[in-house]
Amino acid sequence: MEGEFGNLIEVLSSIFACLFYSYSLGKIVPKGKTRLLCVVPVVCLFLYLPLHLSSVHLGGATAFFISWLGSFKLLLFAFGKGPLASDQSISIGRFMAIACLPIEIEEIPPPKHQNGHIKTDPSPSKPHLNGQNGNTPHPRSAKSTTLNHVIKGFLLVILIGILYYSEHFHPNLILVLHCLYIYLLLEFLLAMVGVLAQALLGLELKPHFNEPYLSTSLQDFWGRRWNLMATSILRPAVYEPILDHSTRFIGRKWAPLPAVMGSFVVSGLMHELIYYYQGRVKPTWEVTWFFILQGSCLTVEILLKKALRGRFRLPTPVSVVLTVGFVVVTCFWLFFPQFLRSEADVRMLEEYVALGAYMKNVAQTFQKWLSSS
Repeated sequence: MEGEFGNLIEVLSSIFACLFYSYSLGKIVPKGKTRLLCVVPVVCLFLYLPLHLSSVHLGGATAFFISWLGSFKLLLFAFGKGPLASDQSISIGRFMAIACLPIEIEEIPPPKHQNGHIKTDPSPSKPHLNGQNGNTPHPRSAKSTTLNHVIKGFLLVILIGILYYSEHFHPNLILVLHCLYIYLLLEFLLAMVGVLAQALLGLELKPHFNEPYLSTSLQDFWGRRWNLMATSILRPAVYEPILDHSTRFIGRKWAPLPAVMGSFVVSGLMHELIYYYQGRVKPTWEVTWFFILQGSCLTVEILLKKALRGRFRLPTPVSVVLTVGFVVVTCFWLFFPQFLRSEADVRMLEEYVALGAYMKNVAQTFQKWLSSS
């Protein structure tokens, strides 16, 4: 455990050095191809860094935060786009936090005029990754959100304890438990990162999840409720460029379809890369096919909605069951098998035991030091 913490310090030092270099580039190198050439070595290093970590948790988090989100943010920054280029006077601390953490700043509502009217922005809303225009539903209050995260944190601890006895469960039940585990772990981890970033930056941040278990369609699940940080990066990095190019050939009406598929293909490849970092085994491409399947079905859903034009709509309870059920079943089929074959789930539980033993040893050492002094 001590050696892995040492590796983590080396990785973090490399990340901070690269981000300081990238921040300096923004001051002296104009956006465009020249800045891109300067940023590419950093992206290559970001793709290598998770290989320096053997921990499933640390390697997976580094792969998601840095190799995926951080690299995409820097590539957007090279062309003067994305969250790193939204504020020309951004400080070095805020630049590093936004670059290496999975956070998205909540836009401040427009101020009211003296006559009481709200000043509105005439610019159109950004296109969603799900093929529609619009914004994520308004988040819950801070109090209810905190309570929600505390409850899910307790559920995560209970679930980890249950997974220690997974050898006594039916394989299908184990898959269900892993679905819950991945969701609770991601939401709790990203929420804690968000709380830390909010405390350091003093900014309102957008939520990472919005009750995905209440999704009424695949558009709703992938575009408005699940892992919204990934969605917010894929939109300017993949969806919008494909949308613009497709519009020239097939028109604005049908351009979202290849843009949606392209976004899901890229997402699948990035998940495949994260799986490789965690398991270090040859890819079987099941995870990529999972996202291709999701993108294909979402494309069909868009076509059906365009054809029906709101004339037919399933009751909400039925649509929730069908949507969540489809995602869960396809996860059983394509998303989890590669993860389980690499025994990443076993190693994750072993890491919890090792961390507990390490913290116990640190506490005993500290207690002995206090007694001796």
